[in-house]
Amino acid sequence: MDFNLRTPISESDIRKLRVGDVVYITGTLVTARDAAHERIHQYLAESKDLPFSLNGLALFHCGPLARKANDGWVILAAGPTTSMRMEAYEHEVIEKLGVRLIIGKGGMGEKTKRAMMKYGVAYAMFTGGAAVLAARCVKRVKSVVWLDLGMPEAVWVLEVENFGPLIITIDSYGDDLFEKIIREAEIKKSGIIGL
Repeated sequence: MDFNLRTPISESDIRKLRVGDVVYITGTLVTARDAAHERIHQYLAESKDLPFSLNGLALFHCGPLARKANDGWVILAAGPTTSMRMEAYEHEVIEKLGVRLIIGKGGMGEKTKRAMMKYGVAYAMFTGGAAVLAARCVKRVKSVVWLDLGMPEAVWVLEVENFGPLIITIDSYGDDLFEKIIREAEIKKSGIIGL
């Protein structure tokens, strides 16, 4: 099924999604990669307030390419990065910051999946190599935080419209499209080689 979600996204919106569904997001999307996740973890450990909110929002594992334009920024490309690199921190982001949808590529690990099931969060994949397509969905840069980490590692708070297509690859019930495909491939492989 296709879903058009608007931020803030509710838990009930996420609980309707199943593996294989296609989603488009309108509203606020926040990017964060490795260094930003480490800093978020540090802020949480020190009980410091973050300079942005993730509550009810989509978190995109992305390091966008941007250029200065007048008094703001223009996003030129916004492709996904490998999500598993954030596995050490993502369960904490889900539990403590209220993120509802994680977007990236390659899936997440068991700690993150358990947190997704408990708190009502889904994981969606954006096609790698389509960074310019993603950038076209960005209507404006609302803010950029932690530029000292470098452009790709900074946190970009973006206003997006019909951002997608995103494919739900891990839903809030623990179903995992990656695992399903691997299981099916193993069954087919066994049949081919006679194991």
